[in-house]
Amino acid sequence: MASASTEVDVDQLLKQLTLEEKISLLAGKNFWETVPIERLGIPSAKVSDGPNGARGAQFQGGVRAACFPASSCLAAGWDREVASRIGVALAEETRSKGAICLLGPTVCPHRSPLGGRNFESFSEDPFLAGKLASAYIQGLQGQGVSATIKHFAANEQETRRFTMNVNVSERALREIYLKPFEIAIKEAKPWALMTSYNLINGTHADMNEYLLQTVLREQWGYKGLVMSDWGGCNSMAESINAGLDLEMPGPTIHRKTEDVKRAVESGKIDVKT
Repeated sequence: MASASTEVDVDQLLKQLTLEEKISLLAGKNFWETVPIERLGIPSAKVSDGPNGARGAQFQGGVRAACFPASSCLAAGWDREVASRIGVALAEETRSKGAICLLGPTVCPHRSPLGGRNFESFSEDPFLAGKLASAYIQGLQGQGVSATIKHFAANEQETRRFTMNVNVSERALREIYLKPFEIAIKEAKPWALMTSYNLINGTHADMNEYLLQTVLREQWGYKGLVMSDWGGCNSMAESINAGLDLEMPGPTIHRKTEDVKRAVESGKIDVKT
């Protein structure tokens, strides 16, 4: 967690940022990095794909990475200590790729054997998934590398993942789809969270105020960063107001400086937001 002095420094930096500089921080610089503000000493932060390794910046021909057991295999052991040790080791791997943020763990429950990324998540049991993710995150972040819990929320299939609308009751949403997130967020406090591509009850995850504001921020008290999945930002003002902090990857598609400035001037977005 950030120290009190660090939080004061952030407040001072915010006061020194121009509106244009603030807007530039709303989206990535490139595929893997955030935008730096060099005049204030704000560095670019690099992320790396996970969750059972650290890819680095190359999809092919890059530096080799250690491959750890997929999360479904890890969950079969029911061992939180092993999950924590893997988190510790992944922190070293992430740093070896020049990154400080790993895009994992995935905690979406297995709802069908046909789920294309089931191996990447822990279990069909929300409690087991939440507890193992919590240990994984604590191991990773204990070494100073950010976790990114994903994909928030109700992302259990790859077919038509950009356009699929998940119609789900409040009880099923709370007891199945959100429960592993809730457990890990309250216990391990991941520094970052990634939204999913799909819609939930008619609204895309990246601009779903109920999920990002009411549930995540207000009810669970989440203080970390919320980023989109790659290409998963679907709007400008709506996603900003809903609480999507960072559009990835960069350069921006929806958050161009002049467009956001006009939205601020017209009152669609508040400067504080």
